[in-house]
Amino acid sequence: MATLTANDLKTKGIAAIEDALAKQPEAIVSVRGKERFVVMDIAQYHYLRECELEAALAETHADVKAGRFVKESPAAHIKRIKKAA
Repeated sequence: MATLTANDLKTKGIAAIEDALAKQPEAIVSVRGKERFVVMDIAQYHYLRECELEAALAETHADVKAGRFVKESPAAHIKRIKKAA
């Protein structure tokens, strides 16, 4: 993965990000030698968010199929979560 320094961003601005993303879908931004941020094209971001949502949906379906859920009224649910807190 490409790495940009904070200094690159200060001196080159958005052009540094565009250049890094022309080669790869993501780039790391380092600050004082430490990796701090990741930048990516908005299409890549949307793709990753969609993958997260698909994974969450698959987990939910697996939980329901395995019986790992509670069926209760809203009042009972509130009472249960307050008790757990």
